[in-house]
Amino acid sequence: MRHQVVIIGGGPAGLLLGQLLHRRGIDTVLLERKTRAYVLGRIRAGVLEAGLVGLLEEAGVAERLHREGQEHDGTQIACDGEMFHLDFRALTGRPVTVYGQTEVTRDLYDAREAAHARTEFEVDHVEIHGAETDAPYVTYVQGGRSHRIDCDFVAGCDGFHGISRQTIPLSVRREYEKTYPFGWLGVLAETPPVYHELIYANSERGFALCSMRNANLSRYYLQCGLSDHPEDWTDRAFWQELKRRIPAEMAERLVTGPSIEKSIAPLRSFVCEPMRWGRLFLCGDAAHIVPPTGAKGLNLAASDVHYLYHALWQFYDTGEREGIDRYSERALLRVWKAERFSWWFSGLLHRYPHQSRFDLKMQQADIAFLRDNRAQQLAFAENYVGLPY
Repeated sequence: MRHQVVIIGGGPAGLLLGQLLHRRGIDTVLLERKTRAYVLGRIRAGVLEAGLVGLLEEAGVAERLHREGQEHDGTQIACDGEMFHLDFRALTGRPVTVYGQTEVTRDLYDAREAAHARTEFEVDHVEIHGAETDAPYVTYVQGGRSHRIDCDFVAGCDGFHGISRQTIPLSVRREYEKTYPFGWLGVLAETPPVYHELIYANSERGFALCSMRNANLSRYYLQCGLSDHPEDWTDRAFWQELKRRIPAEMAERLVTGPSIEKSIAPLRSFVCEPMRWGRLFLCGDAAHIVPPTGAKGLNLAASDVHYLYHALWQFYDTGEREGIDRYSERALLRVWKAERFSWWFSGLLHRYPHQSRFDLKMQQADIAFLRDNRAQQLAFAENYVGLPY
């Protein structure tokens, strides 16, 4: 059995890469450890940069996004009970689009099925062989039977805990990591959003974020302790705490209701270098993790896909290897810029253990500088709507 490209991981990165390659006549097979229903059941953020929207358009899967997605021209920053607006469109000429990652994934699965592209679910014991040679292959077990796929290239889109990154020898890869001393408690509720834009709130009680999936589905987050568990928080306790952390005018208009999903996510910054080893390429969370503060996780995976898609298209179209040889270099240049923005924005909004009074004053001064200085607002907006590929 042979395919030109084996894609490991059936999340949005692997699906988007597969769809873009399919439209260029490049044959792929996608291997996913879970079922389609399981993948679509994962709740993730949904703030899309303009670059990702463009890739979805090129992949032919943006029709529902344009029909149901919400363009946001800016965002709100709250501190000490007051809010100010950052106008992305006025500053950069571009908005962001709010459209759930689950919906992006659903659209991509539908497109892959319509294209009759091969997808294998519930695969175990996936192994990548010969990545450093010109004849790589992938083995896996499905339904108790062993399988082998020969290929030209392997795209590792299987997330932080996948096998792709672990295939790169320790003598070759270098990993950089920062863990944060708090997590995010997230609640999904079938209630109208409290505001038509996202609200990022710095409060003496800790960070809060008000966001949405659509006009009747809201997503809210609270900074919480790493030792907390979702069951520690009743719905009533969550809504009360959220009201304490956002401006009073927003707290008064907040519509509460039963949570339909509640989870806690730790925050981490992580980068693996290089993102290519021979004919194996890492994409998305397999290579890097960002804290969710800047909404860069899915968008950063999309930029990896952009570089890899163009590299493989160039190779199959002309035989030129320049894009393949420079994939890691190009991807990492943008990765580190996104890591910097997410790290900085997290530091701007959260309360850290052992912050001194001086540290808190510096945080307040940084927020005031963002509120009052157009150059700082422009730098923020350029990063938030997405740096160019």
